[in-house]
Amino acid sequence: MHPVKAIIFDLDGTLLDTIEDIGAAMNAVLSDFGFPPHEIERYKMFVGDGAGELVSRALPEESRTDEIIRSGVNLFVSYYDEFWRNHTHLYPGISGLLETLCQRDIPLAILSNKPHAFALTMVEELLPDQEFDIVRGLQEEIPKKPDPTGAILIAERLRILPEHFCFVGDSGIDMHTAVSAGMFPCGVSWGFRSKQELLSAGAQKLLNKPDELLSLIALR
Repeated sequence: MHPVKAIIFDLDGTLLDTIEDIGAAMNAVLSDFGFPPHEIERYKMFVGDGAGELVSRALPEESRTDEIIRSGVNLFVSYYDEFWRNHTHLYPGISGLLETLCQRDIPLAILSNKPHAFALTMVEELLPDQEFDIVRGLQEEIPKKPDPTGAILIAERLRILPEHFCFVGDSGIDMHTAVSAGMFPCGVSWGFRSKQELLSAGAQKLLNKPDELLSLIALR
């Protein structure tokens, strides 16, 4: 592998455990529509592709019309804005990892399929002492992951070649993004998806604890 000079992190399932609040917000949407809720654990397979796909996957199959999905997304955003502070928290060891990376002057970025405004707010409130060079959630002008455009734009802005980035995430979507962008794909075992999904999608390294990432940085 090439020397690692910068890192892009996914957000949900990688830095932050967000699943309980996402599930609660989406279940509130389902209740408004008169549909039954899902167990929170099931939402680990619904998330990752943006709010539209989350709503579509959570709805009964026969009710996945464009109109209901649009209405569901609006409701979800409203409920999530109300709920997300209830249970969302950093995974153990993340704060120490980020502090060490900052001490080593490693440029850090976040690339998420979460709506951009939520990504910015959550980083500001839950990671106030961490210095990220770029925080980018889902924006209309940039295709969502696994399209590599967002990752490549981060590399260009930081003036570091893609092959010197480590892309850290918890899903196959993140690993496919890394591979397509020409970055080193590194999966985390504590997130929402399985190790098998990560490996099948191209992960070249699996982390069981956050500080294991530092062994890759030592290779620079």
